[in-house]
Amino acid sequence: MKFDDTMLQKLEKLSMLKIEEERRKEMMEELEKIVGFVEILGELDTENLDPSFSTLEGGTPMREDLPDEDPEIRTIILQNAPRTKENYFVVPIIIE
Repeated sequence: MKFDDTMLQKLEKLSMLKIEEERRKEMMEELEKIVGFVEILGELDTENLDPSFSTLEGGTPMREDLPDEDPEIRTIILQNAPRTKENYFVVPIIIE
């Protein structure tokens, strides 16, 4: 897949990042390499592979999923957010 400036502008908008002018060409080349690698992976025959295959003997170790009840954690996290409202993060709208 070839990346052009239009595609890079769309990616900038979606990711809310600004790519400096002198890095644009390099970034497009890197993205082309990444997509090329993913396209190669798509050619692999995975038809007869078990989707739960693991290199760990016995599978992935599990742990009990318990919520943390410490109210201080929420306060600390929200203090680092750029904008909050009523104990929630406020984020910009990115879908038009």
